[in-house]
Amino acid sequence: MRRKSGIEWTEITWNPTTGCDRISEGCDNCYALAMAKRLKAMGSERYQQDGDPRTSGPGFALSIHPDALDQPLRWTGRRLVFVNSMSDLFHAKVPLDFVRQVFEVMEKTPQHTYQVLTKRSARLPKIADQLRWPDNLWLGVSVENEDHMYRVDHLREVPAAVRFLSCEPLIGPLPGLNLDGIGWVITGGESGPKARPLDPEWVREIRDTCLEVEVPFFHKQWGGRTPKEGGRLLDGLLWSEMPRSVTAS
Repeated sequence: MRRKSGIEWTEITWNPTTGCDRISEGCDNCYALAMAKRLKAMGSERYQQDGDPRTSGPGFALSIHPDALDQPLRWTGRRLVFVNSMSDLFHAKVPLDFVRQVFEVMEKTPQHTYQVLTKRSARLPKIADQLRWPDNLWLGVSVENEDHMYRVDHLREVPAAVRFLSCEPLIGPLPGLNLDGIGWVITGGESGPKARPLDPEWVREIRDTCLEVEVPFFHKQWGGRTPKEGGRLLDGLLWSEMPRSVTAS
């Protein structure tokens, strides 16, 4: 767990699992893979597994960390917590029982707000009725281009307190985006030496849809070689709207 996150829309990260593998185009320049390589070189115990050679793109072995489950129980104050910044809680290799344990920790710590993000949306409706959904859990899906807008429909099937979309890295337009049942939208460009360009019109279309249906909109970054290179301003304004049900301070 990092004490302070550099991600603009959260405060800290909590990683009860680490590791992931490629599932779609948004994974091609995965920041977590690059970070995992650095952590491995530094000797971090949780990142000593090599990338999975069976994957067609980036990946590093998924590991479960039961010893990390009690971390939020020791935190003071209120926190806005991004769960599994270095993994995907709904990966097929994460046992349902362990997902339940993570949810139970969230339920035991109602002072915190937890943000869970997945690309593996197809698993959500399959197990939703086998989980207790705490009121302080926000669940989101990544939607990087039009080909993956089906993930939004999967998200609508779960009873999360806030359902949100992370359109980052946004590598294509999202025409006709339906925000029924969605409580927050994040957009952002890719960063790193192979960053793909972000067309401002793609972002404007999403922003305008959010404004029309009164869904909070957060533009995280334009991206570039570094995350901060392009700044955050969209048409001269900083868009940092959040859902009303934030419990963290």
